[in-house]
Amino acid sequence: MELKFSTWQEVDTYLEKSGGIIIPIGSTEQHGPNGLIGTDALCPESLAIEIGKQTAALIAPTISVGMAQHHLGFAGSITLRPSTLILVIQDMVNSLVQHGFESFYFLNGHGGNISTVHAAFSEIYAQASMGQSPTDQSKVRCKLANWWEAKGVMKLSSDLFGDADGSHATCGEVSLTQYAYPHSIKNVAMDPPIAPDGPIYDAADFRKRFPDGRMGSNPALANPEAGEQLFKLAVKGLAEDFHKFSA
Repeated sequence: MELKFSTWQEVDTYLEKSGGIIIPIGSTEQHGPNGLIGTDALCPESLAIEIGKQTAALIAPTISVGMAQHHLGFAGSITLRPSTLILVIQDMVNSLVQHGFESFYFLNGHGGNISTVHAAFSEIYAQASMGQSPTDQSKVRCKLANWWEAKGVMKLSSDLFGDADGSHATCGEVSLTQYAYPHSIKNVAMDPPIAPDGPIYDAADFRKRFPDGRMGSNPALANPEAGEQLFKLAVKGLAEDFHKFSA
């Protein structure tokens, strides 16, 4: 059940049964020569929609722009400052709390969001602790779930791609988008086959270290068949995790 395709009466009915909601969050950033710029938002969104179909969980609109300053050296990348993203998350949660939601499951597709999202959670809890919220938020709970950390997913990625999976523009995430969006598959040769790896600082340094945008990966190995395996395994693990969290 997607919030954007629901009426307010349907949301009222949903809240009679559950105060849990899944909020996909990702990024709009380069993903190497054959990865879609929307990869980090498309992955959690597609997974969340399927989880919603299987469990009747309510799915919020995707936060599709995240903290991606280090990718600004590549055309098309968009970022929010960490402080801006914190406020976006706070405002979304505070809005939904007004209607009776209590359990907020952020399904994440971008590693660069992790520390900022946790900081946003701390700000939300601080509102309640310091009496700064107009409503009682003592029951509000937030959780961040990275889709690639769902039960069994990292092992499957390793079995499928080994060290070539890498850490950005990975074989796994590119495969998942190829499965979910088969009409958007790009076929591009990689040179070198496996990209260099290293630390992340600002955008200019990132472009210098990783000239085609990849980090330690060879996404030319990506394929929709592998994406289907990863998709189904991630949905299973994430649905179980959401159920436990929101119960």
